[in-house]
Amino acid sequence: MESFVSLLNGVTSVDRIGLVCGCLALAIALEAMIPLFAFQGSKSSHVARNLVFVVTTGIVTIALAYVAYELIAIEGYAFGLLKLVTLPLWVEMLVALAVLDFFGQYFIHVCLHHNKWLWKLHLVHHSDTQVDASTGTRHHPGDMLVRESLIFCVIMLFGIDAHWYVLYRIITPFFAYFTHANIALPAVVDRTLAWVFVTPNMHKFHHHDARPWTNTNYGNILSCWDRLFGTYTDQDPRLVRYGLDTVDPAQSQNLAYQFALPFNPNVKTDY
Repeated sequence: MESFVSLLNGVTSVDRIGLVCGCLALAIALEAMIPLFAFQGSKSSHVARNLVFVVTTGIVTIALAYVAYELIAIEGYAFGLLKLVTLPLWVEMLVALAVLDFFGQYFIHVCLHHNKWLWKLHLVHHSDTQVDASTGTRHHPGDMLVRESLIFCVIMLFGIDAHWYVLYRIITPFFAYFTHANIALPAVVDRTLAWVFVTPNMHKFHHHDARPWTNTNYGNILSCWDRLFGTYTDQDPRLVRYGLDTVDPAQSQNLAYQFALPFNPNVKTDY
């Protein structure tokens, strides 16, 4: 495990960008081979527009990373709940990943759906009418600011070491692209994997255009959170209609409209 930690400590920003690009390329390749839905319109144009959000959310994550690593020297942070006990490295890794996945993905995702102002930020992600791997990158910068701020606080509270955060950042994009990917896994494979991990079929229901399905299957990596908190559903993914019933579907790929969406008074929400 010590050599693995050393490897993580040596991961550069260039390495992470390469891994993200590789995960997205793999997901897009799978979409071409085993699509679940027939894609309407230009696939390349859809992907290109969604990737614009990578730049804007990247600015947010880089800024907060600077705060975390430079201003308060997180590498030497000696406080936090995990610092109160001595755990084998592999146990510490699993605990850190579970904590980050719960708070940084499941918990904040539920909050984004059940608070009026947070939901308006999150509308951008859900307004995609043709969900594919690139949808995993489609987040308003305000949405990402909320997510990353919480993760920052969780790292401080639990005293999570930087190398586990790096590992989390390596794993998260894979699941973001894989679970949004327009792929048709064999039902038995998807259901088997779903006992532990979030799968494409499982996450499809979350992108249905109306409740109650929109408020189910919040997880990103581990499926146990949805099962534990009663937000898990398993239906036929072919019944899913992408988008939102409160947002104009014709504006799905209009970037100016999407960036202004959280501040659009004409878009109503029940929250």
